[in-house]
Amino acid sequence: MADYISDIAFTPSVKAVQEHKGSRSGYAQMEEKGGWSDVITNELVAFLQSRDSFYLATASKDGQPYIQHRGGLPGFLKVIDEHTLAFADFQGNRQYISAGNLAENDKAYIFLMDYPGRRRIKIWGTAKVVDDDAPLLESLIDDAYDARPEQAIVFNVKAWDRNCPQHITPRYSEAQVTELVAGMTEKLEKITNERNAFAERLGEPKLAD
Repeated sequence: MADYISDIAFTPSVKAVQEHKGSRSGYAQMEEKGGWSDVITNELVAFLQSRDSFYLATASKDGQPYIQHRGGLPGFLKVIDEHTLAFADFQGNRQYISAGNLAENDKAYIFLMDYPGRRRIKIWGTAKVVDDDAPLLESLIDDAYDARPEQAIVFNVKAWDRNCPQHITPRYSEAQVTELVAGMTEKLEKITNERNAFAERLGEPKLAD
């Protein structure tokens, strides 16, 4: 049997359930067409550069899962090369659950959402904590963010895939709403000015500003 990139998620147990539920043939066709990728493409780079948050999943040695939200300036999840991502890890509540999990189990997973665009990306891989590489840490710092990282988390991409947009409700950040409102206000002002100029020529009352 051929090995596929998606085998990282489609284990024999998962494939058995797919077979039982009737979806295996469809996913088998996807596998044969090479549906998933283990290379960070330009498409993925562009997506990552626009994201200001993601979820990082790790698990302890005995498999206890843990999911942590990570946030920062857009693009804070950096592309190091075509198989590697990294981000600055700042001192938080000092629980170190993700770091402790990675010390004994390097399997990790990144989940990213784009609510306005109704897109989501899933990334499987391995990760490690790096606290002794000054050049790497410097490369992950954003000048606009006033904090120094405690360490870095380096993520080796094994596979990534997109999810369909079904059931993703568009949601917008405060900055995005402000931008949308500003655009609509500008258009409304332009229409009002044009209407008032026309009304003035006809000797009719102007619209209130």
